[in-house]
Amino acid sequence: MKKPTPIDEEIVLDPKRYIVSETDEKGKITFCNDYFMEVSGYSNEELIGKSHNIVRHPDMPKVVFKLLWETISQGKNINAVVKNLAKDGRYYWIFTEFESRKDRDTGEIIGYHADRKSISVHVLEIIANLYAKLLEIEKSQGIEASEKYLISFLKEKGDDVNFANIMEEIHRFY
Repeated sequence: MKKPTPIDEEIVLDPKRYIVSETDEKGKITFCNDYFMEVSGYSNEELIGKSHNIVRHPDMPKVVFKLLWETISQGKNINAVVKNLAKDGRYYWIFTEFESRKDRDTGEIIGYHADRKSISVHVLEIIANLYAKLLEIEKSQGIEASEKYLISFLKEKGDDVNFANIMEEIHRFY
C-alpha cells in the first residue's frame, strides 16, 4: 500500500481548540493565535501582513469566497466550511465564524475576526460534494456559472435558503 504524501494527508484538528485570526479590511493578517501557526505550519512572521489566502486550498471554489466577502464587507457575519492548505501541503477542513470588526466611533469596517473549529465527518460529506461540483463548473464555465449553480442548488432546498443560512443549517448538524 502506498504511503500517503503530505499533499494527500489531512491534519486532524483538536475539537477543543480554536484557530483564530484577524485581518485588516483588505484581508491582510494582523493577528493569528498559536494554534493557527501550529496547524498551518507558518510562523507568526510568515503570516502577519500576508493575505489570508496564504492558506487557501486550491480545492475551494472561488464563488464561496466571493459570497463570503460580499457578506462580511456589508458588516454582516457569516459562517462557512472551508478547506485550508498548510505550508507542507497537508490540508484541514474547518467550520469558520466570520465577524466584521468596526470602528466604534465611525461604524466603518476596520477588519475581520475569524474563529475556526473542527467539523464532523457528516458535515464534511454534505459540503465536499457541493464544493467539488462548484469547482468543476468554475474550471469549465467560470465563476458566474458556478454562482448560478449554487443559487439553483439553494433554491431547491427552499425559497428562503441562501448561502449564509445553509451554512447555519449545516452548523446545526455539528
